[in-house]
Amino acid sequence: MLIKAGESLLLVIDMQERLVPAMLAPARTLKNTALLVEAAHELDVPVLLTEQYPEGLGPTVPEVARVASGYPVFPKLHFSCMQDTAIAGAVEASGRSQIVLAGMEAHICVVQTAASLLEDGYEVFVASDATASRSAESEQACLHRLSAAGVGIVTTEMVVFEWLAKAGTASFKKMLPRIK
Repeated sequence: MLIKAGESLLLVIDMQERLVPAMLAPARTLKNTALLVEAAHELDVPVLLTEQYPEGLGPTVPEVARVASGYPVFPKLHFSCMQDTAIAGAVEASGRSQIVLAGMEAHICVVQTAASLLEDGYEVFVASDATASRSAESEQACLHRLSAAGVGIVTTEMVVFEWLAKAGTASFKKMLPRIK
């Protein structure tokens, strides 16, 4: 199935100051998350951000917060975003049926959120290059588990180009320099 901008919501999970440095490939993860947020903005895809226990893990990192300015940020304590009534309500209120996930940690909050979204009937996609864990084993286990459960394991470019749908548009021309 294609990921369609008009049916998608981007959920950015826990890209926080005290969590990011412990992740594998944090620069890649932040760069790709920022690109997803920029593409979402360009194509009118709603964006929600979460922060796990912000008092302890700090706010969203500047690299993501800067491009996500104006989008709602939800503090949470549950590992699955969908166990938080405010976040679940915002996802439902969006009216979108496809949820694209980026975030940390893949094997904890991302996997639990994806599983909850599947249980709630959403089509779920995880941008593997915008998702991270502290270890390669945890990251791989998350992606294998989610793939087996029916989650689409995709890359940032896959998401962006599926949202764009065709070349030659004003949005395509605006996003192309960011993708190259």
